[in-house]
Amino acid sequence: MRRLVVKLTAGADAPERCLQGLTVASVAVAAGAGVSLWLTGESVRLAVPGGELELPESPPALALLAGVLAGGTVQVCTQCAVRRGLTQGDLTAGITIAGAATFVEQALE
Repeated sequence: MRRLVVKLTAGADAPERCLQGLTVASVAVAAGAGVSLWLTGESVRLAVPGGELELPESPPALALLAGVLAGGTVQVCTQCAVRRGLTQGDLTAGITIAGAATFVEQALE
């Protein structure tokens, strides 16, 4: 099966865009697809415990993120993490920090 790579660039600054991407990623995992979710820009705040984001008529971001983690992978952009002072130890278990080379490798699989 081919992998679906989803890159989120928005967080609380654009919650509808953020939750749409999370919804697509979690539905793909539920459908049995291999999913790699990338958190970039303000979406990296979701990778920190307690980084919830809610929007009417949408499941909470943390529930969607848990669904992706259950069957896929979640990465935080290295540069985005550094700009926000985040290290691997700050992130929710199962989420890793990775760079552009890893993103390109996954996208080209």
